[in-house]
Amino acid sequence: MANPLRRLCSICARGDSKGVPGKNIRPLLGKPLIAHSIERARESALFDHIAVSSDSVDILDAAGAAGADILVSRPAPLATDFAAKLPAIQHCAREAETRTGMRFDTICDLDATSPLRNVEDIAAAVDLCEQGECDNVITGAPAHRSPYFNLVERDPSGFVRVAKTPATPLTRRQDAPDCFDCNASIYVWSRDRLFSSPHVVTERTALYVMPEARSRDIDSEFDFELVEFLMRRQQKN
Repeated sequence: MANPLRRLCSICARGDSKGVPGKNIRPLLGKPLIAHSIERARESALFDHIAVSSDSVDILDAAGAAGADILVSRPAPLATDFAAKLPAIQHCAREAETRTGMRFDTICDLDATSPLRNVEDIAAAVDLCEQGECDNVITGAPAHRSPYFNLVERDPSGFVRVAKTPATPLTRRQDAPDCFDCNASIYVWSRDRLFSSPHVVTERTALYVMPEARSRDIDSEFDFELVEFLMRRQQKN
């Protein structure tokens, strides 16, 4: 029998949030925001370990209390306002491998600010990546605006034009190619792909489509209030 795949769940959360101060440990339905992602990872029963990376001691303490078993102190250069997320995920995965002595086959990163995802979303995204037909998997939801029809940009003269010119002029948005909003909820890589590409989106990146109701990312106070409302509605259903 083939050995089962070894999987790591990473959750990367900075302490310095501009839009919603302290959002990663702000209470959401009685729990720190980051706890919701940790709990979904545990409930999925997919992962050998759950690692949280942060430059904040308070976030790491909250993550440990919520069930994360590897707490990674993120180096300052990876925690600035201008630092990309991918190097932080790579650093977290390397630290997890060093501490556990395991070489993970699959790394799944859950964004701490996207708590509406469910266990089925995580499992489906991981399965899509492990089918081996892609470099990695990202998640998204059907876009409200189409770059082929009603999403515009300014040209050098200051006038606007449709952001992406279709091969044939369109009269209805429904005739435009399907487009999706990246919802920053779930990212999945095979280990080799995680460390071999400097970009999240490659020519062989697959998309797992999630419904709009589970795709809200918290970047503002309004987002926080909306996510709280949607989570309360989920609990009632």
